[in-house]
Amino acid sequence: MPMKLTQKLKAFKTFATQAWALTKPYFQSDEKWKARALLIAIVALNLGLVYMAVLFNDWNKLFYDALQEKNATVFWAQLGRFTYLAFAFIIIAVYKFYLTQLLEMRWRAWMTGHYLQRWLSNHAFYKLELNRFTLQANGDARNPDNPDQRIQEDINQFTTYTVSLTMGLLNAVVTLASFIGILWGLSGGFAFSLNGSDYNIPGFMVWMAELYCAAGSILTHYIGRPQIKLNFQQQRVEADFRHHMVRVREYSESIALDKGEAVERVQLDLRFSRVLGNYLALIKAQKNLIWFTSFFGQAAVVFPFVVAAPRFFSGAIQLGELMQISSAFGQVQGSLSWFVDSYSSLASWRATTDRLTSFEASFTALAHDPVALTATDSVALETNNLTVALPTGTVLLAGAALHAKPGDSVLLQGPSGSGKSTLFRTFAGIWPFASGAIARPADAMFIPQRPYFPNGPLRDALAYPEAPATYTDAQLRQALTEALLPQLGEQLDQADAWSQKLSGGEQQRLAIARVLLKKPKWVFADEATSALDEASEASVYKRLLALVHSAQGAIISIAHRPTVAAFHTQRWELEKLPEGAPALYKLEEKRS
Repeated sequence: MPMKLTQKLKAFKTFATQAWALTKPYFQSDEKWKARALLIAIVALNLGLVYMAVLFNDWNKLFYDALQEKNATVFWAQLGRFTYLAFAFIIIAVYKFYLTQLLEMRWRAWMTGHYLQRWLSNHAFYKLELNRFTLQANGDARNPDNPDQRIQEDINQFTTYTVSLTMGLLNAVVTLASFIGILWGLSGGFAFSLNGSDYNIPGFMVWMAELYCAAGSILTHYIGRPQIKLNFQQQRVEADFRHHMVRVREYSESIALDKGEAVERVQLDLRFSRVLGNYLALIKAQKNLIWFTSFFGQAAVVFPFVVAAPRFFSGAIQLGELMQISSAFGQVQGSLSWFVDSYSSLASWRATTDRLTSFEASFTALAHDPVALTATDSVALETNNLTVALPTGTVLLAGAALHAKPGDSVLLQGPSGSGKSTLFRTFAGIWPFASGAIARPADAMFIPQRPYFPNGPLRDALAYPEAPATYTDAQLRQALTEALLPQLGEQLDQADAWSQKLSGGEQQRLAIARVLLKKPKWVFADEATSALDEASEASVYKRLLALVHSAQGAIISIAHRPTVAAFHTQRWELEKLPEGAPALYKLEEKRS
């Protein structure tokens, strides 16, 4: 077997394995019986449509023979028969469509829930972003880009294409099995003489249909295969364009303040030019395929008449049998041409399957990543031989031993970029590029530099991630008042985009209000008051200190402002090591 053909067969086998790996979980899930019942019903309806096509083929002969013979009795009888055949066909076609759409919808819902669960579990959504930037920095093109697009669009396309193409292939196979015998019996033999010998090819129309479709399938593949790569790339550039527009919306105020509209327009135009450029290449590839498939389809209309015409004009067959031959040939040719007719859909399905497979592989890789950091729950915070690195592998901190006990108030300081926030992420257990051992308090809350607030009622933003019903209105208003936001106390049910509506200082105070509402024992504050004036800063820090001390916990803060230092009795300082150890810092404990 030629090497190239072997490689193609291997690639096809790999693709089939990937498609089956994505398909199998749903039909083995807790919804398997409903899924299988729907699938069986759809298969039965497809078989019913094939059976109706056989009946219509038989009707063709009787109807057109009656026309040729001017037999009014048979004509009207067959017209009546057509009425109930058409009615039965319509019923089957409608329910086939309905149940197919229902299966696609249920399958999409299950897959979406499945991947949302995996994406949002064990900080996978965060780790995937870190891995993506790492792969990009290393020039690796396999980065799992745009998970939102994969979950929203790719799953929808995968379920739709899988069901439609599978049922189309089943329909083609069953139709071929049903009509190839009919066409064989109707087509007769093809007799010819060669070098004084007589030859007869039985079932000549069948052989012609197979030869016609085999040539068409081969040519279709070579003409249309560029679409596979172009479809894959089109989904990526469309998602990149959409993602950048979302970023402009999220950072609208910052962009407006910087007067960055022109820059963003250039960036959007650049991404959209990639969309248009790839789409133009895809259109050209589709145009080349349509040139061929249109010619192929139109030629197939007259091809059976050309081949069968000599027998008709010689009187060997009547008009009804000629029409029956044409109908049977059309069914056989249509079945054998499934690959030709479905090639564009197959190309899109292949691209979608590849993208979902790489998405699945990214989750698998996360699950098999070695766990280098040993974490346990404790009443205090303690690290042993803690090493923290960047996604690129650059070590920030090596062999750190830290200890903070209940009642402590620790200020973490160091140059910008030294890894203070990264150390906090390690304390939180979300930073995957760390090793060593860490014992940390379980009842702790982190206040990040950029707090997140979901769009919706203010009470949802304040109680996040808990349900707002967990707290009374009085508790919510008390937390807002203690965080110097009493004016928001009457807006608990007002829905808004709070990350955009509130100023930077108000957002920081709302994040502090969350802490005051939930009353954790330990608080980790990362530049949590950088947007506040000194008086407001002093007020909220006094409340935070009173909270953790009453709960027998501690507070650890990152801050550059000297006013924050007054609220802490202990310091951890990151100091850069001498030349020869780039980006490596040492951590020293000092008492104020």
